[in-house]
Amino acid sequence: MGDGIRAMVQVGPEQLELQEFARPRVGDDDALLRIEACGICGTDVETYSGSSLMNYPVIPGHEPVGIVEDVGERYAERWGLKPGDRVVAEAAYGCGRCLACLDRQMCRVAPGNHGFTPTGRTPSLWGGYAEMMYLAPGSVPHKIDNSIPPRIAALYNPLGAGFAWAVSAPGLRYGDTVTVLGPGQRGLACVIAAAAAGASAIFVTGLGSQDAHKLALAAEFGADVTIDVESENAVERVLAETNGRGTDIVVDTTPHATQPVVDAVSMARLGGTIVLAGLKGRGVDGFPSDDVAMRYQTVIGVRTVDFHSYRQAVRLIESGSLPVERLHTHHFPMEQAADAVQTLVQAGIHNAVSITVEP
Repeated sequence: MGDGIRAMVQVGPEQLELQEFARPRVGDDDALLRIEACGICGTDVETYSGSSLMNYPVIPGHEPVGIVEDVGERYAERWGLKPGDRVVAEAAYGCGRCLACLDRQMCRVAPGNHGFTPTGRTPSLWGGYAEMMYLAPGSVPHKIDNSIPPRIAALYNPLGAGFAWAVSAPGLRYGDTVTVLGPGQRGLACVIAAAAAGASAIFVTGLGSQDAHKLALAAEFGADVTIDVESENAVERVLAETNGRGTDIVVDTTPHATQPVVDAVSMARLGGTIVLAGLKGRGVDGFPSDDVAMRYQTVIGVRTVDFHSYRQAVRLIESGSLPVERLHTHHFPMEQAADAVQTLVQAGIHNAVSITVEP
């Protein structure tokens, strides 16, 4: 290796290679981030395995934390940045000017995502598994206090999802009741966000054989009832705890499993809201659409995190009001990115929740 910027490049399914790239030249409207840590999630697992189509080669990593290394004058003015500031970056970037960009960063003009843009697109450094990452004119950074440890700052993305999925999307009101299906890092983030927003009762489901550690964390962060679906019927337990009413909101964060979607309809109250956040990779057979209609329920699909939910997550981390550091369980050097992903695959064995890759 020479004097270039090192990065882990995915060149095919389960193939990560250490490569070097030239340092990008920063103009007036962009910036360069020196990466300190990059969080990983279920999407990283799918892209690493090849189950999610990628345009190789690509530098993965869409949950970056870093220090502003170089910044253009207009970009700095737009976001209030200067070299030396610690920032986290939203996963998606776009043209930065269209209406769609202002609506959850779903750009229709020049869409892109950190961690998914091929290295063949100049200036190559689009992902967080790298020593530095390029911030395009349409990218959205959020300053976070420099005193926050980088691997804890990396919780901004799952916590942002918690506020987006459990609070913003369903319109959670003070005193609402919530069921969260799945105690992964985003399920736990939904618990934290719902509790912060004033939910009066929170139920969380999980697999006792794999999720005991995470169910215990859920209780620490405000869950009133944790349910081991391997030993009891989750629908019956939620209905029993709510006198047959069900909860105001049900958020499904479970990946691939389709039964939770069906269960959510039975768990949500008459007129309740169901938020579908866990991607299944296929349709859901036996979805009780008639029950949804007869019960006047609202079903909302979510995928990303909006600007204000990211800000709420950053403020929560900076406040120190909750021990969110308890969510961070593992960190790996950049060169061991494949081991980091495999640890998340075997989360139940390793008691893994939040994992970071660090240069």
